[in-house]
Amino acid sequence: MISRRNLLSRVLYLSGGWILSRPSLSFGSLFPHFFFTQLKYRGGEWDPNPLFVEAIVEELELRTSIDAGKERRVMELSDPDLFFCPFLYMAGRYAFEPFTQQEREILGRFLTYGGFLFVEDTVGAQGFGFDQAFRREMKQILPNYELKILPPDHSVYQSFYLIGSIGGRQKVNPYLEGITIDNWTPVIYSQNDMTGAWSRDRYGKWVNECVPGGDLQRKAAFKVGINLIVYSLTSDYKKDVVHHPFIKRRQSL
Repeated sequence: MISRRNLLSRVLYLSGGWILSRPSLSFGSLFPHFFFTQLKYRGGEWDPNPLFVEAIVEELELRTSIDAGKERRVMELSDPDLFFCPFLYMAGRYAFEPFTQQEREILGRFLTYGGFLFVEDTVGAQGFGFDQAFRREMKQILPNYELKILPPDHSVYQSFYLIGSIGGRQKVNPYLEGITIDNWTPVIYSQNDMTGAWSRDRYGKWVNECVPGGDLQRKAAFKVGINLIVYSLTSDYKKDVVHHPFIKRRQSL
């Protein structure tokens, strides 16, 4: 498997270089310019929360020194630019058409070459159409690896904030799931609809209420979102507890 360092280096080289910036308390780690790439697929509803990007990017730039784009990119698996996008987002409410064998091979290469996929079932309940279809595809794409509950000491829960609660539009699961290959988790899955909690209209009003926890639940969703982005760019660098005193200083932010 190609390391994330090598993947990002190749992307930087091939694209002529992204803007590099250093996050607060990064201990020298370099972050590429960040942008969301959303996966468009056939069937179902691939874009349930079209207004999620602006608010999370504002929080990301406020809390860190990561430079991020407020316009998402939309791609299909057949797009040749997919490998220039280390953070891929997939969402839905309903069952979708099976990927073709070629699409499965492409996504499998993307994930095993160091790419990152964050997936959300936004329906707010377990075991329905999108959830079933996504789990089916992961078994086809990565047959030797299982989608499992991520343990409390996983790096994604401490990459920027120390996460004690998984927020979202609804509280479906108190955990994230993921597929881990060696020490890297290229697939992370949520059913709490975090992007629904981030979504804000052009007048600055929240599109959805967060049930049952209100503003605290929304704030928790933003913290998890920032951790996901930082994890996607840095992998396991904060698994060592030596970083915890620095992370705890952020808890009041």
